[in-house]
Amino acid sequence: MITLKDKLFNKIQEHRPRITKLLKDHGDKVVDHVTVSQVVGGMRGVKSLITDVSYLDPNEGIRYRGYTLNEVLEKLPKPKDSEMPYVEGLYHLLLTGEIPTTKEVDELMTNFRNRRTVPSYVWDVIDSFPSDSHPMAILSAAVMSLERESHFNLKYKKGLNKSDYWDSTYEDATNLLAKLPLIGAYIYNKLYHPKMGHRHPDPNLDLGANFAYMMGKDKPYDDVSRMYFIIHADHESGNVSAHTGHLVASSLSDIYYSTSAMINGLAGPLHGLANQEVLRWLQQLRNQMGGKLPDEQELKDYVWKTLNNGQVIPGYGHAVLRKTDPRYAVQREFCLKHLPEDELFKYVDALYKVVPDILREQGKAKNPWPNVDAQSGVVQWHYGVTQFDFYTVLFSIGRAFGVLSNIIWDRALGYPLERPKSITTEMLEKMVEFDKVKSTLD
Repeated sequence: MITLKDKLFNKIQEHRPRITKLLKDHGDKVVDHVTVSQVVGGMRGVKSLITDVSYLDPNEGIRYRGYTLNEVLEKLPKPKDSEMPYVEGLYHLLLTGEIPTTKEVDELMTNFRNRRTVPSYVWDVIDSFPSDSHPMAILSAAVMSLERESHFNLKYKKGLNKSDYWDSTYEDATNLLAKLPLIGAYIYNKLYHPKMGHRHPDPNLDLGANFAYMMGKDKPYDDVSRMYFIIHADHESGNVSAHTGHLVASSLSDIYYSTSAMINGLAGPLHGLANQEVLRWLQQLRNQMGGKLPDEQELKDYVWKTLNNGQVIPGYGHAVLRKTDPRYAVQREFCLKHLPEDELFKYVDALYKVVPDILREQGKAKNPWPNVDAQSGVVQWHYGVTQFDFYTVLFSIGRAFGVLSNIIWDRALGYPLERPKSITTEMLEKMVEFDKVKSTLD
């Protein structure tokens, strides 16, 4: 029987010569230029990272291993009577680039079940936090506490060939991914539903369905979980959470250090907290309208008022995308089918029909279309997950699949410690002045 790990090993053996050839034959070829605005503006758009796991196409949105999001949702195997695919199948795709068979997903589900036992000390760590702690702080600490379980650290201390770094990294990553839904659900129940207690996973359920079960949610929240984890799984390597995980792992820190760092990056209001801002803004709109769905002109007036006050419309625009985010579209279709009469969804739907034209008229937004955050919080709210702070925990569980798949491949291909060079403001000013003088002389 060929396991996922066997298949991954074969893929690694095929891929290594490609990197060697690129470095040997074309190592000095220039692939990008850097402007002053990119240096000062957080390196936005600088082509300086590599990942084969996902690519953010400006016109088609996220591609996982070359597949559009719609293709992923269509082609991956699904549980019986479910709309959304197995999350386990996505892991197979991210690692190998191949759509798994139903049999391969079944085998991987068994593999995950065998790895999901969480040591008791992790529950103790979670329980030690005050009940008003932020769930992301608890999640980060819980993941960090698992560091003592690292196979990579144990093997590395005994002496490990560099070409084999990926093997124990794969073991750590798969172990953590199997445990994360249990940890996330436990944090939710501890903070928001302490009377529910600790719900142990059902051995007959897949990862998405088990998460819903442990959260105490009925169908179709199992599909909500699968959808949420899949659409948030990866977004290239340059976003804060993915890049932080990649950066920390490049020092050979283990999966647990890297994932905890990823979670910490995701907790920032400019990254993973955007869906909360959307919900707050929607609820302010609803309160101002007294719960009445505004007509088109009232909605336009509210949007213009927000913009004229120097604020942005939360959930709209994207640094890379130049069309409606497919992750938004997937959730919109789900809402149209399952919660068309939901009050907040009606607001989202109405905004979708007026905001893009207003943003185009204003002329400041490069992309006037909604992104994933414009819809995701509304779905969670509808199914009773009304605690804003917890949304980023859900995001973290999904994002871990892409980040950890990337790190496994980083180790397999021997990518080095990441170390970009920095310069001073004075040096940058002199460079600009030199170019100005040179241009005059020319």
